[in-house]
Amino acid sequence: MRRMILTMAALPLLAVGGTAQAQDAEEEPTGAWEIDGEVSLNTDYRFRGISLSDKDPQATAEVSVSHESGFYAGVWASNVALNGDADDLELDLYAGFAPEVGAVTFDIGAIYYLYPGNSEFDYAELLASATTSFGPAEFTAGIAYAPSQDALGNTDNTYVYVSTDIGIANTPLSVHGTFGIEDGAFGDNKKDWLIGATYEIAGGLSATVDYVDTSRAFTSLGDATVVGRLTYSF
Repeated sequence: MRRMILTMAALPLLAVGGTAQAQDAEEEPTGAWEIDGEVSLNTDYRFRGISLSDKDPQATAEVSVSHESGFYAGVWASNVALNGDADDLELDLYAGFAPEVGAVTFDIGAIYYLYPGNSEFDYAELLASATTSFGPAEFTAGIAYAPSQDALGNTDNTYVYVSTDIGIANTPLSVHGTFGIEDGAFGDNKKDWLIGATYEIAGGLSATVDYVDTSRAFTSLGDATVVGRLTYSF
């Protein structure tokens, strides 16, 4: 999955939609290194409450590599609307380290947002989070900090958030939510929130529905909406 935030939450992040349901069967060893991939179709590209696809559909693809030590790196691609149409490209390059310390997984990393053909929008962001579980519920608190740089109008930006993912016992269904506050280049005291559910269909295929809103929309791109997503992970 995309490591952002964002969600995903994606990240997401992220950006942000898997199940926290406990597994009864013991997982088979996969070796020190693991390569994962994911593609998804979305009815909108919402990033921290704001549509980055001009409310048009979004398609994404991601490949990541991770090591049992906690190191990970990957690339995430999506269409994005920079000039009025959602036919521009966004490439996110990310890397980090996510060690487990007792019952908590810490994640420290960085992400570089690239817009080929529109390099004036390129910027970098530093990420940190902590995740722990209580029964079927997983909780995360994190921060994303973008230092002052040209693409941000020589202003920095800070985004703090909390999120949760709760698996529904004996079902392929999980529910999740995120609340974030942003200050700086992308808004002052801007709040956004998301609540939704994911259904694991079969064979790496899942369907997600999210309600997304923000307290300071600035434009109609931040209006409340429902976003649907179909994801295939492999």
